[in-house]
Amino acid sequence: MAKKSIIAREHKRARMVAKYADLRKKLKEEGDYEALDKLPRNANPCRQHNRCMLTGRPKGYMRKFGICRVKFRQMALDGKIPGITKASW
Repeated sequence: MAKKSIIAREHKRARMVAKYADLRKKLKEEGDYEALDKLPRNANPCRQHNRCMLTGRPKGYMRKFGICRVKFRQMALDGKIPGITKASW
């Protein structure tokens, strides 16, 4: 499990991206790059990092489910993800 501070930092970035999304879009359409440059750095969505919603693990992230491969496998074997079964042939 990732450190609580790292998980909190990512949540803070996500809130900031959502807060400034409309303003960033408007400034980009106008071409006002000076005003865009004065916005906080973490308002840029490129600074976000995909992390597991359950553990905060940064690697092995599956976008479709929003969780890491470890938790995905565990939940799939427990039958907690509908439509996902272990392959056998």
